[in-house]
Amino acid sequence: MNSAILHTENQDFIDAHLNTDSTQLLFGKSPAESVTIKALVEQIEAKERCRNKLPTWFKTPLIYYPNKLNIEQTSSEITAKYKASIVFGATILDVTGGFGVDSFYFSKNFKQVVHCEINSDLSAIVSHNFKQLEVHNIQTVLDDGISYLINGKTNYDWVYIDPSRRHDSKGKVFFLSDCLPNVPKHLNSLFRHTNNILIKTSPLLDISSGIQELEAVKAIHIVALNNEVKELLWVLEKDYNGSIAIKTINLDKDNDQVFNFNLNEESLAQATYSLPQKFLYEPNAAILKSGAFNLLSKELKIDKLHQHTHLYTSMALIGFPGRSFEIIEIAAYSKKVFKKLGIPKANITTRNFPESVASIRKKLKIADGGETYIFFVTNIQNERIAIICKKTFKSFTS
Repeated sequence: MNSAILHTENQDFIDAHLNTDSTQLLFGKSPAESVTIKALVEQIEAKERCRNKLPTWFKTPLIYYPNKLNIEQTSSEITAKYKASIVFGATILDVTGGFGVDSFYFSKNFKQVVHCEINSDLSAIVSHNFKQLEVHNIQTVLDDGISYLINGKTNYDWVYIDPSRRHDSKGKVFFLSDCLPNVPKHLNSLFRHTNNILIKTSPLLDISSGIQELEAVKAIHIVALNNEVKELLWVLEKDYNGSIAIKTINLDKDNDQVFNFNLNEESLAQATYSLPQKFLYEPNAAILKSGAFNLLSKELKIDKLHQHTHLYTSMALIGFPGRSFEIIEIAAYSKKVFKKLGIPKANITTRNFPESVASIRKKLKIADGGETYIFFVTNIQNERIAIICKKTFKSFTS
């Protein structure tokens, strides 16, 4: 950590060049001999990535930024707020502290937060930034978080872990045992120091695989932001062996969508099926990740189009955790039919359909965009059809 970056002339240079092409800047000069132009460009690139993802950091003076990879890997403020909303207590240990966004939001619900980070530069950066953010109940520790916990004598109300996938596991199936730290390996040791563990994993992790690797899983939160799954949150409670709660949430600026259920409910639920009716529904990304396809039909009393076509339909418009459409027309999938329809532009989606969106666009000569939506699907009669729609909306209450 080069503290000279925090000098006024360097901070002014960073702020003045946030929208400047980095390549051009690298050919220029630094405003001060104490800092290289490369180091300033790294600050500029990292800060620019925080503009929308971490607005609190972006707006706070004298924040020191790590490399842009650390910013890419950290939680956004929106997801960190959600994470912090599901855990409370006196003390929490953040085993894999990183840039400290999660610890910052944990500090609002806990009396004391311990932030462990093995990288000395990053630990120093985070310690400095917490002072700038005026947070006084976070202790930063330069150490391996697992070792710090296991070798210490302190117990915590919660332990939080954000394991990272090992580089040598590329191309392999994603397991928690492929990550650092290896949570399944250390689980018994962790439970000697806490009764509650929160684990954040990538949405790439298969839920059934995670359940098999872990024990005492009480709940799994599937967190999507603007219809993109960002993280899975695993809540573990010591000695818990009951049913697992699945909590899906799509965080959206207009309307957060929540759909919760118990894992065993999906296997017991039976969906109903029909041909497309008046309205069409597409589940949000969090629900698609959860696999609650039969339960959605049962709970909301709507019909699926096909066992493997995860779209739903009804005669009356309902509030739905996803996108809702009014069906304008149903057409056969053929060049001849679409030539008559004369649709020059549309938003195209495929579900349980043998051709790609690119192939369909080329074949039917339909450009991207506009207010028309076309779903190319297989229906209950195993026919390949096109459902032509326009967007509609009714708020969903879980």
